[in-house]
Amino acid sequence: MKNLKYKDIEAFVFRLWQREVSEEKMSPKETELLDQWKISVEKNIDTNHIQESKDRVLFALESYFIQTAIIDHPNGFRKYFYQIAAVILLLLSLGGVFTYNTFFKPDVYFAESVNQKVHLADGSVVTLFPGAELTVEKSFPADTRVVNLKGDAIFSVAKSKKHPFIVHADGFSTKVLGTIFKITQTGNDKAVDLYEGKVAVSYTGVPVTFLKPHQKWTNFGVARTAAVISLKKENKTNKELSSLLSLSFNDVSLKEVAEVLQKNYNIHIVYPKESADKKVTVDFAGGSTDENIEALAFILGFEVQKEKQTYILRKQP
Repeated sequence: MKNLKYKDIEAFVFRLWQREVSEEKMSPKETELLDQWKISVEKNIDTNHIQESKDRVLFALESYFIQTAIIDHPNGFRKYFYQIAAVILLLLSLGGVFTYNTFFKPDVYFAESVNQKVHLADGSVVTLFPGAELTVEKSFPADTRVVNLKGDAIFSVAKSKKHPFIVHADGFSTKVLGTIFKITQTGNDKAVDLYEGKVAVSYTGVPVTFLKPHQKWTNFGVARTAAVISLKKENKTNKELSSLLSLSFNDVSLKEVAEVLQKNYNIHIVYPKESADKKVTVDFAGGSTDENIEALAFILGFEVQKEKQTYILRKQP
C-alpha cells in the first residue's frame, strides 16, 4: 500500500477488479480489501438503483453476445470478450455508484438528541432541533436555493437578492432572500417565527402570507387556515405580548373556526349543532372581536346575541 501509485481508492479498487477478471493472481490481503470495498459501496445505494444499473449494463452489452466471432473462436476471443465485458460491466456499475453518490444523492443531516448546526455552501447556517432532518440537494446553491425540512429548525440565511432561499416543510413552504427565522412543526400545528428580514409563507388553500420582523405565521393546527400574530416585548417587564393581526379560513368547518376564535379571543361561541360541519370561508383583518363575530354570523346567515364573553349564533327567523 505504501508504494501505491494511484491517487485515489477508486482507481486502486478498479485495478484489483481488472486483475480479478483477467485471472491474475491476487494476494489474500488484496482480496480482503476488495470484498470490504464492495460491501461499503453497496450500502450507499438502494436496491432500486442497483437493479437499474444492472439493467442498463445488460442492455448495453446485449448486442455483443450475438457476434459470430465469439462462436468461431471459443478458445481465443471468447475468453477476452468476457473479460472485456466484465470490465465494462464493472466500469458502468461503479461509475453509476460514484455518479449517484457524488452528483445526485442529496446530503441529509439529522439531529438526534442535541441541536446540530449545519453550514451550507452559500454561507447560510441551519440549527436543527432534536429529531429534525434537513435534506439538501447536490445542486445547492443553484439559482433558487431549496432545502427540505422535517421537524423544527432556525435558519440564518445568507443574503442574496438574486437567489431566493426556499424551505419546503410538511405541507407549507417559506421563501426568503436573506433573513433569520424559525420553523416549528408539531403534528398538524405549523408555524414560522420571523426575527429579521422578510419571508413569504405559502400554505395550501390560503393566500401567500408576508411576514415582517417579530411576526409569526401559524395555521393553529387546522388545514386551509392561516394567521399572522404580532410578537412584541413589553419594555418594563420584557414579557412577550401577542396580538392577532389577521386570520383566514378557506372552506373550514364552523366547528374548527369556532375553536380557533375561542382560543385566540378568549371567548365562548354557541351555535346550532347541526351547523358544526358547515364550511366557512372568511378573512379577518384588524377588526375587533365583536366585528369579526358579526362578520362570521353574516356569512352563515345567523344573528348574534352577546352575553358577557359568550356569543350565541342563531338562525334568523
